[in-house]
Amino acid sequence: MAKKLYVGNLSYSTTSESLKAGFEKAGSVIEATVLTDKMTGRSRGFGFVTMEDADAEKAIAMFDGKDFDGRNIKVNEAKPMEERPRRSFDSNRRSF
Repeated sequence: MAKKLYVGNLSYSTTSESLKAGFEKAGSVIEATVLTDKMTGRSRGFGFVTMEDADAEKAIAMFDGKDFDGRNIKVNEAKPMEERPRRSFDSNRRSF
């Protein structure tokens, strides 16, 4: 079974490829993604790494709070996205 890890406080120079290469020291990486801003293409400073369960636990112990590309990163098990209420842009609303 695969486990998805949240990786925060990444350097803005960290790429998906360098994140994958770094986490491969802890085991087999299925997928590594650094999220980027849609407008600028610049890293948002966090990403996700998917690994097998045993490798994921090893990666958390190995990297959480440790230096990665010059920054102390935060690594923990990713939580599922919460359901958020749909935002309405009602054109009939009047502001006073």
